[in-house]
Amino acid sequence: MSVVNARAALYEVLDERFRSGRCALGDRQLEILHRGSRWAEGPLYVPAARSLVWSDIPNDRLLRWDETTGEVGVFRSPAGHPNGNTLDGQGRLVTCEQGNRRVTRTEHDGSVTVLADRYRGRRLNSPNDAAVRSDGSIWFSDPEFGIASDYEGHRAESEIGARNVYRIDPDTGEVRLVADGFSGPNGLVFSPDESRLFVSDSIANHIRVFDVREDGTLSGGDVFVSCAKGNFDNIRFDDAGRLWAAAMEGGVHCYHPDGTLLGRLLVPETVANIRFGGPRRNRLFIAGTTTIYSLLMSVTGLPPLPGVHETRPVGD
Repeated sequence: MSVVNARAALYEVLDERFRSGRCALGDRQLEILHRGSRWAEGPLYVPAARSLVWSDIPNDRLLRWDETTGEVGVFRSPAGHPNGNTLDGQGRLVTCEQGNRRVTRTEHDGSVTVLADRYRGRRLNSPNDAAVRSDGSIWFSDPEFGIASDYEGHRAESEIGARNVYRIDPDTGEVRLVADGFSGPNGLVFSPDESRLFVSDSIANHIRVFDVREDGTLSGGDVFVSCAKGNFDNIRFDDAGRLWAAAMEGGVHCYHPDGTLLGRLLVPETVANIRFGGPRRNRLFIAGTTTIYSLLMSVTGLPPLPGVHETRPVGD
């Protein structure tokens, strides 16, 4: 492993709450876990395996870093030009396969189950990111990035003709449209109490927030924040309710629950995805184009299924 700090400061403090909330404490440099991806996305820490899995989309593979040995190997190839990854309530890998235009689950025996590949009989565009709610439902975004060219999937026309967010029912497997009106829906994450769903739109370059009703439908959809530097990709919460966003050339942004941009992490490569992990969930994994970076922090990420865990209030 090696470290890098290619800029004068790793932490850019824009609001004093970034400092008082201990967001600017921790390692003073980024650790490099692996170089050699063509376009890295979807980092996912798997606690039971003490490992990190991520997608190398153009190379059509999932890679795996072993936390105990530091070794990196191929987890699956070909892998359907995978993008976002998450875990369900049983610790099974859920993957958005852009090239295969589907959402899949990797069973404990290694077999792959297709969870969704169509909506009302029409093929999905290219599933991008997924989030699992504590009721077992799986929510995913479906832009057109994987069918726009042969670089991250396979060039094709959209059969649906729109870019939406969908919900997979945990009992019936029904794929239901829950939110539309997007230009490029990308990262999505539930608030700590699961009462709201946040969705980034990489083309409109903002994050929208929806209220989640008891029946799994959504209301609202107002813009929570817009990106002034970079472009939003995926988003994650820490356990104090702050929203962290991968912002491409803008590094990693941190937002207070009131929408204030508190600060940034300055990364020497374009940041597509982030994920909290490690045994204490205080290690931020950053997918930066060709490189997987790691940063041990003084903040703790939200657990994979936030609704089942208590959270602490964010400091002023």
